[in-house]
Amino acid sequence: MRDHIHKVHSASILQINVSPGGVPKRPIPAGVVTSLGIAGDKQAHPQIHGGPRQAILIVTSEGIDELKEQGFPLYHGALGENLTTRGLDRRSMRIGQRYRIGEVLLEITKIRAPCDTLNPYGPGIQKAVYDQDVKAGNSASPRWGLSGFYASVLRAGTIHPGDPIQLVDETA
Repeated sequence: MRDHIHKVHSASILQINVSPGGVPKRPIPAGVVTSLGIAGDKQAHPQIHGGPRQAILIVTSEGIDELKEQGFPLYHGALGENLTTRGLDRRSMRIGQRYRIGEVLLEITKIRAPCDTLNPYGPGIQKAVYDQDVKAGNSASPRWGLSGFYASVLRAGTIHPGDPIQLVDETA
């Protein structure tokens, strides 16, 4: 198998987050990534969240900053993300893309539809991160990716804050 690696403008993990269920998720010094997510992380509603196709939730720190500028009292981990990234362009992220973080390989499986667990951060936050265009898969929406992306784990391993994130196309 040959890997073709694309430069993602020095993207990296800013913070790794887990919780016993719900939001916010709190930072940990390292994450052991399995096919079902990060060890020690739980979901408040496992019938909706989690599972192999939604093992990891990725949110960009730049997206969080945009929402903070709109007046939402957010911080890294507040949106329930497992990985807060720096340097990934949410507008260029797509379903099916694969990202390598050290020995871990993730594949973007779906965009996250926000739910009522985000409401403590203010009325209107769900509309601020998600609209009909996003729901329809239109990446031209200014809200594209603000709610985060779910990923499945194709290769397990351990990750740390500061680890580089590389967009990869794996071909046989």
